[in-house]
Amino acid sequence: MQQGPLKGIKILEFAGIGPGPFCAMLLSDMGADVVRLDRPGGRTFPFDLTARGRRLVAVDLKQRQGVEEALTLIARADAVIEGFRPGVMERLGLGPEAALARNPRLVFGRMTGWGQDGPLAHAAGHDLNYVALSGALHAMGRADFPPAPPLNLVGDFGGGALYLAMGICAALLEAQRSGQGQVIDCAMTDGTASLATMFYGMRGAGLWTDERDANLLDGGAPFYDCYACACGGYVAIGALEPQFYALLLDKLDLQNASLFAGPQHDRSQWPARTQALTELFLGKSRAHWCALMEGTDICFAPVLSWAEAPHHPHNQARNAFVDIGGLLQPNVAPRFSRTPGQVQGAPPREALAYREVLASWGG
Repeated sequence: MQQGPLKGIKILEFAGIGPGPFCAMLLSDMGADVVRLDRPGGRTFPFDLTARGRRLVAVDLKQRQGVEEALTLIARADAVIEGFRPGVMERLGLGPEAALARNPRLVFGRMTGWGQDGPLAHAAGHDLNYVALSGALHAMGRADFPPAPPLNLVGDFGGGALYLAMGICAALLEAQRSGQGQVIDCAMTDGTASLATMFYGMRGAGLWTDERDANLLDGGAPFYDCYACACGGYVAIGALEPQFYALLLDKLDLQNASLFAGPQHDRSQWPARTQALTELFLGKSRAHWCALMEGTDICFAPVLSWAEAPHHPHNQARNAFVDIGGLLQPNVAPRFSRTPGQVQGAPPREALAYREVLASWGG
């Protein structure tokens, strides 16, 4: 049964990969009724968690009947999510003009890497390329190595899916007042650049350099970094504020060490202090450091693997992970006090009959 703040909202998702499905998953987790439209023979798999919580219907968009079926669903939807290259939906007869003609209140969400226009709009690309163009990738990684790929978290899911989900919710809210829909051009290059706003501001103020591994938050500071332990695990230290830094030195019995006597932000001392902390943390196991520092104001956490994270007591207490269909996965976020969301089910295993889906949408 659907529940959540978006209960009653109907969203038609054109099947794709990466940020489009993840955006649809987020909206489904918030209670929206999401129907994924895929080609005949298209399917999802149990491990395709970003496809969770919606129904699947097969429509052949290469046939006029299939296009008409899609337009009929569009006429009953509140929002559409599509992630094709610019112009593909228009060539199918399903572009914004045709869709809004059927449904003037429709929110038409378009997810691309480069955007609907610009010199690169029609070029192929992936998450790493979009993060690179935004300026963000250059800042990630260690100084003596090439920039480190930040998984797909920054471009696809952060700069893409989350921005489109926010845009759809904002446009739906506006449509309630105006009675008019609109098109959302969500480009991962734009979203990733937006995520980096704080760093562009710090750079403008002279507080951030283009050199990697030399700044406050990129591993350059000894008090904001990850350290290896004797057991092969790692710990993350984030003692930015002076009181937290003082507590770190106290716990490590370094408060009287001459190397750490000077100001916290004396960058000339950062390399030597990092080396000292590296050797210190390497002398004991991660379990030892957890027992000493976890739960204190040092701003400490063990670096957990995918396998470990669901079993940490804090994550367990908050039910941060849930078992759906025998597969452990992240639970719904964020949380609402009055209209909580929920995972609406495992990824669909087979397509439903078109008429069944249409009837559920009032057709």
